[in-house]
Amino acid sequence: MKKSLVALAALAVAGVASAQSSVTLFGVVDASITGFRVQSQTPFGVTVTKNQNTLSNSGENSSRLGFRGTEDLGGGLAASFWLEAGLNNNDGTGAASGGGLDFNRRSTVSLIQDRIGEIRLGRDYDPSFWNTVYDDVNGANGIGEGLNLISNLGSGAITVARDNNSIGYFLPSGIGGTYGQGMIAAGQGVNGQKYWGGRIGWGAGPIDVNFGYGDTKINGSGDFKMWNAGGSYDFGFLKLFGLYNENSWNDLKQQVYEISVSVPIGQLELRGVYGHENAKGHTLAGVDTDANDADLWSIEGVYNLSKRTAMYASAAQIKNKGAAAFTVLPGTAAIGLAGDKSTGFNLGLRHSF
Repeated sequence: MKKSLVALAALAVAGVASAQSSVTLFGVVDASITGFRVQSQTPFGVTVTKNQNTLSNSGENSSRLGFRGTEDLGGGLAASFWLEAGLNNNDGTGAASGGGLDFNRRSTVSLIQDRIGEIRLGRDYDPSFWNTVYDDVNGANGIGEGLNLISNLGSGAITVARDNNSIGYFLPSGIGGTYGQGMIAAGQGVNGQKYWGGRIGWGAGPIDVNFGYGDTKINGSGDFKMWNAGGSYDFGFLKLFGLYNENSWNDLKQQVYEISVSVPIGQLELRGVYGHENAKGHTLAGVDTDANDADLWSIEGVYNLSKRTAMYASAAQIKNKGAAAFTVLPGTAAIGLAGDKSTGFNLGLRHSF
């Protein structure tokens, strides 16, 4: 019986290998000691301080586990899949709600043609998100990322980063440095999920510039709109990044300006970020948001022990004004009181495979 099962398993593996030209297991495990402080002033002038010290994950790169594969169909045509799940390696659970190992980061299947491009179906990053990653030295991670200043304005849009039920098209490579994508996503009865958007950019040598736009349908009110423009220039001794992002919904508008820099020194990389958030307009209840601004500063050092392993240390601060309540914890987590000052540090280790 055991021999039969072993033979059956061997045949199954052989069948997969013959049908799939390549399958890759990949991932990142990132853990850090994180310190976080919020200081707020009460109406009576008393300073209230809240401290939080944790062992957390994804301080430099998102912890994840994934599988991807490609099959060559001939004539320049290929099929591929990508399944990627978030990890909470600090407690061993998945990053999806409920702690399960769901492929919540990306779950797609594609057809790719060398000269035509790629058609991609499933849960994926949306076009209006990518510039906030590539035009920020910290990408989409850490206490100093510019995304800590970007919100959906209370619209209920769930498309700031990813979309479910999406159909995407990507331009082929090799067209003079031009790249781009378009996407539509079906709402399928979920408010704040119906989306369309696109991204176009050009990169050659040390320069890269790009533009992105996204529109999300909100039932019973105006659409949530997100657009951004930015780029980078590599001087060799340093790389400079710039980003402008604007979100709007009904009368509300949020403008985020960001400049960041990377300085390589051998195996060490030094990073710095400054960002400013400017709020405008009135809420549906008529509350004026013009004074709800915020400023972000961060510094970070990343020491690359190898191509796959790095140690890092970072410090960041967000100073809120008015009723703004942004924090240096990723994901615009509002902890503390409006108008607070949020400070944090990270000391961590990241390994990719």
